[in-house]
Amino acid sequence: MQAEDVLSIVLLFENSDIDLVIDGGWGVDALLGEQTRSHSDLDIAIQHKDVKQARALLEERGYKDVPRNDTRDCNFVLGDDQGRLVDFHTFTFDTQGKLVFGIEYPFESLTGSGSIMGHPVRCIRPDWMVKFHSGYKLDETDYHDVSLLCERFHITIPGVFDDFVANGLKRDD
Repeated sequence: MQAEDVLSIVLLFENSDIDLVIDGGWGVDALLGEQTRSHSDLDIAIQHKDVKQARALLEERGYKDVPRNDTRDCNFVLGDDQGRLVDFHTFTFDTQGKLVFGIEYPFESLTGSGSIMGHPVRCIRPDWMVKFHSGYKLDETDYHDVSLLCERFHITIPGVFDDFVANGLKRDD
């Protein structure tokens, strides 16, 4: 997924009044204000009420469901024949900000801001982006992302990365 592709989806959703929060690797790079590595997909968080419209917008542009073993109503992937993938994470909060459906994003995690190609975007907050890097088998890409975020935003690298730090792994700067 190239920066131009990401920006075109961001603008498409903005122009259609769909609130979009960028997650995953592009969310990290948006927080940093620059692309630091290649990305196979674009992870987005949107309100579940917007799924039908978001699907229609991307399907008009040739995107189709990409079957995966973790597909469900609140987490699915659409892809096109160019290899572009959009990984949807959807949620619904009640009027008090309590999650009532979908991916368990804490309400405050969705309040970050960054930019892609100079265009302002909403994304996962840096502290939450670091917290979300746990509970699964971590790899060098995770360490790359977390170490950059921790350095930029003065966050302590979580202990789950101790092996990476101890082995002197370097980021691909």
